[in-house]
Amino acid sequence: MADTNFVDYVKVCCRSGNGGAGSAHLSRMKYIAKGGPDGGDGGRGGHIILKGSKQLWTLLHLKYRKHMFAKDGQCGMKCLMHGADGDDVIIEVPLGTIARYPTSGEILCEITDNEETKILLPGGRGGQGNNHFKSATNQTPRYSQPGEPGKEEWIILELKVLADVGLVGFPNAGKSTLLSVLSAAKPEIANYPFTTLVPNLGIVSYRDFKSFVMADIPGIIEGAHLGKGLGTRFLKHIERNSLLLFMIPVDTDSITKEYQVLLNELKQYNPELLDKTRVLAITKSDLADDELIFEIEKELPNLPYVFISSKTQKGLIELKDLLWKLLN
Repeated sequence: MADTNFVDYVKVCCRSGNGGAGSAHLSRMKYIAKGGPDGGDGGRGGHIILKGSKQLWTLLHLKYRKHMFAKDGQCGMKCLMHGADGDDVIIEVPLGTIARYPTSGEILCEITDNEETKILLPGGRGGQGNNHFKSATNQTPRYSQPGEPGKEEWIILELKVLADVGLVGFPNAGKSTLLSVLSAAKPEIANYPFTTLVPNLGIVSYRDFKSFVMADIPGIIEGAHLGKGLGTRFLKHIERNSLLLFMIPVDTDSITKEYQVLLNELKQYNPELLDKTRVLAITKSDLADDELIFEIEKELPNLPYVFISSKTQKGLIELKDLLWKLLN
């Protein structure tokens, strides 16, 4: 996916349709001179609806479409004819999209399943015709009910990538390389920090035709929760991962210290991230001999770990076994 094509934040103006007014018509037929009230009800205004689509991975299609206006309901007519409802506006979004108000930050809804629909802004109800207001003492009401006005709001649509496993680590920890080896994803790989500027998703094949989704998140640096590096822009994508795979190179000065720094950044951003299952992968382990690995194991933090090398395929089968076991 091209860097410029990944859009995970848009702000759009949504307006639902107005309800149609009820009719105040009085029946006048050839053989019935005074037939009484027969005004129909007005139609409801069109809704603004969010719909999940597994075919979409980004909000790019909404980047230049800033206004979503639904149609108004039609007015009621004679002979108790109901006015037509206004056409709904259906906004298709990728799975993992949330909608919220820009000022308060209140979350309106979130889309997590394919074909799932949520009414973002309901259309106004249609007004009742004068037929509803007739009574024994008022047999020819000459008034009806107006339709309810629609709603207009600026809405923020924000994508948080959904994945089973999220890769967490400093820049150049080998996250993109691992994803390219385990899946068919082709993220950009280079020997400089922040090569990955957007999340990349890959489907990892497992035994018996099983699979799980892995997400390569742009690298985190110390102070990311304050906006340093790529800041909090991509930390949000970690919130939707079931399991976090921390990746630290074997030649790091202190694996435990680097792990604590990464963990602290997640804690400062959202303490609930610490409730997720965590696994440690020590990357580039082809650079270390058995003696060094033995010494490193003595100082590792207390969580499941695997020594891997994407270059030599070392430990990748054990890693997939461990991830699958923890995911299920």
